[in-house]
Order: sequence, then structure tokens, then C-alpha cells
Amino acid sequence: MSKIAFIYPGQASQYVGMGKDLYENFEIAKSLYNQANDILGFSITDVSFNGPEDALKQTKVTQPAIFVHSIIVNHLLVEKGIQPQAVGGHSLGEYSALVAAGAIDFEAALKLVQRRGELMQEAGEISPGTMAAIVGLDADAVDAVCAEALATGIVQPANYNSSQQIAISGSVAGVEKAMELASAKGAKRVIPLVVSGAFHSPLMKHAQTGLKSQLDATQVEKANIPVYTNVKALPETSPDEIKSLLFQQLTAPVRWTELIVNMISDGVTHFYEVGPGNVLTGLIKRIDRNVPCTPIGTVEQINN
Repeated sequence: MSKIAFIYPGQASQYVGMGKDLYENFEIAKSLYNQANDILGFSITDVSFNGPEDALKQTKVTQPAIFVHSIIVNHLLVEKGIQPQAVGGHSLGEYSALVAAGAIDFEAALKLVQRRGELMQEAGEISPGTMAAIVGLDADAVDAVCAEALATGIVQPANYNSSQQIAISGSVAGVEKAMELASAKGAKRVIPLVVSGAFHSPLMKHAQTGLKSQLDATQVEKANIPVYTNVKALPETSPDEIKSLLFQQLTAPVRWTELIVNMISDGVTHFYEVGPGNVLTGLIKRIDRNVPCTPIGTVEQINN
């Protein structure tokens, strides 16, 4: 019995022009985009379709843009009869996964995503930090590097993207020290990331505090299918636990590698990356190349 999972991208999958073909070809896309413009109070269609790139790259714009795109593609796949038996999302993508699983409705989730993006951008201004990608060291080695660099400044693993690609996050001094240590310990590449804040680190505390009241006020239902969460990498359906994990997620690492490995060991035989780009498809190839992942984000990909 083949088991399908949908996975949803997070920040950095956006591109100017995303969703325009969907809007022009599908009524559901037009309807959801127009609804999103009303909810957000600005034209997400205009920035998604036309840019400029600098505007789309602002965290407070990027997050709703990717979320709305993912939900539209999700609807279109389900209309085609492709139904997931499990879902998961990378950071922001967890909100798309929760909507797909029936735990949060579109409007409530979009309001949460908008607030999350604003708060994360504010947190980056209040507590400036940075991130870097470390390629070629395993999780234990990166954990050790971060532990050693803590004497210099805040730093921790932020995204365990694959066994050999891990992002770190924290204060500028902490991240720079960890980059230096990682290079000395034999990392193949150490790449500074252009980000507006130290995501998934203690420097996101401001965002966490601000999001809590909105999470508390949001109606969350029991998920219809298992949602594999970033914080635990395990399936979850309980409304209270979902809220708690969304709160923790802002300052905790994204355990993506474990999440995917656990989905596969629970029987997933095919992944669909639902939303813009193909970042997660690339990561799955690195995690387990025996399990296919199909990226779906454009009219052409939907019709194939």
C-alpha cells in the first residue's frame, strides 16, 4: 500500500512571478488570492506576481506569499484526487500542513502567518542576529561546534536539513565563531545566509511572546491526518499540543531530517512538495534517494 505525504516549503522558496499562472488558470486560485488580499490588508498578488524581489523577500511578506501559494496548490492536488495520508512543513510550511490536515482554517492560519512574519522581522531588528549553512559535518559535529562557540555568543543549530547540511543561528559573534570552528573541524563549506534575523534561535523570543496571544485565541481542531511537527519530528493531531509546538517552533531547531526519516519509517512511499520551488525535493534526495519527491507549484506541474 503506497502512502502519500505532502510537504510544504518555508522561507527562501519564494520567487517573483509565483502563483500568477495559478491565478490566471484556476478559479479556486483567484478566489483564495482575492480573499488573502482582503485578510492581509495589502495586495499579496501584486508582490507575488510582480515583485520587486526586495519587497517579496521581506519576512512579513514572504511568509504569507508562500503560505497562500501552498494552500492553493494543495486544493488543486486534492481536486485531482491526490490525497495525502500525512503532512509536514518546513518552519513556516508547518502552517500550510495544519490547514491541509483540517486543524486550522485558511483565514485563521493566514492571520497567524502574517503576525508571525511581522514579529520575526521585528525580532530581527530588536535582537540582530544571523545564520549560516554548514555543509559536510554531521549533526553531532555541528552540535559540538555550537556548544563550543557559546562562550563567544548565542548560537545553536536551527535547521537539520539533511545529514550533511545544517543551518545554525544566533548572534553575529556566536555564528561567526561557530563558522570558524566548523571550518577548522573539516566542514566542506560554510556559507553565511542573507536573513533578516536569527530564526529558530533564542533571539526570536520577542516573536514567541507576541505570537502566544494570537495562538491562544486561534481555534485549532483535531487534525484529520498526522502532522509531523518541526519540534518533535513526530506525528501530532491534538489541538493543545499543536498550539504548544507552534509556540516552541520559533526558538527551537527544525528537525527536518528526522521528520522525513520518521515519515518514511511510518510507511510514506511518495512525497509531494506542495508550493513554490523545489528546495525540499533536493533535501529529500539527500535524506533518502529511494523515496521519490515530486515538486508541484506551477500550472504545468499540476497538469502533468
